[in-house]
Amino acid sequence: MKAIRVHAYGEPEQLRYEEVPTPKPGIGEALVKVEAVGLNYIDVYHRTGLYPGVLPFTPGLEAAGVVEAVGEGVKEVKVGDRVAYSTVPGSYAEYVTASERNLVKLPEGIDAKAGAAAMLQGMTAHYLTHATFVLKRGDTALVHAAAGGVGLLLIQMAKRCGARVLGTVSTEAKADLARKAGADEVILYTQQDFEAEVKRLTDGQGVHVVYDSVGQMTFEKSLNSLRPRGYLVLFGQSSGPVPAFDPIVLSRKGSLFVTRPTLMNYTATREELLQRAGDVLGWIASGRLKLRIDRTFPLAEAAEAHRALEGRQTTGKVLLIP
Repeated sequence: MKAIRVHAYGEPEQLRYEEVPTPKPGIGEALVKVEAVGLNYIDVYHRTGLYPGVLPFTPGLEAAGVVEAVGEGVKEVKVGDRVAYSTVPGSYAEYVTASERNLVKLPEGIDAKAGAAAMLQGMTAHYLTHATFVLKRGDTALVHAAAGGVGLLLIQMAKRCGARVLGTVSTEAKADLARKAGADEVILYTQQDFEAEVKRLTDGQGVHVVYDSVGQMTFEKSLNSLRPRGYLVLFGQSSGPVPAFDPIVLSRKGSLFVTRPTLMNYTATREELLQRAGDVLGWIASGRLKLRIDRTFPLAEAAEAHRALEGRQTTGKVLLIP
């Protein structure tokens, strides 16, 4: 089969399209013929070595397709089932073996592209708004990268919870997308100081929670945008890792909280995975949650897809198609 391989950490050209052996499912595993792969910023972290692993490797954590074979003892899925998954390494490939524990059956009306676009980013938005900081009516949330894949879904879920949503974006076109997703106020951080705007829009009080996937560039101002006892939920670092800081800062700024969650810890059991995925896929199937698939690339052009993502040229979800 064909797959993308990384033999050395570095720039997108390290993503090489190669011939590799087709895997076989082991005990408790299924072989999935991949129809669509979800591109996520964590894939960039793996490619660059920010999150190091064992070289060489096939990147990618999210995809959807059809079960082609099952290993011994598999009970959750069968051959022919349409499935999707996240947190399964090696997804930039034509075939992937996955533990049945990680596979979710796609409901009617959800195709492979929607399944691949929904799982990682959709469940991330779900746990951020429903578990890490449980949004409720009367809360105000600040969402960075509001026109990104997670951002657009996060806005919609936050509004479903009854929260007021402020979003930051870089362009007017992205601002329009954030508003259409339901953002109450949109701040162009390329033209405005988002900290000052947040204080203005909240009458100097600050927000209850900041959802920050940017990291280094936004961290300090995100802390300053919180009201006392507010939460900074740092779930990414697209601008680089946050530097070390003294926790006494949190006390001085109003007994603040900082957390660094990951999807794996919020889908730790099969039951939790099915509940989160079921909510997300169900809302999409019913039309209550809108996916935005920005563009697709052939799997062989994974490097170009990474360049587009890192260059902030994308809005919504990017897919690779084997």
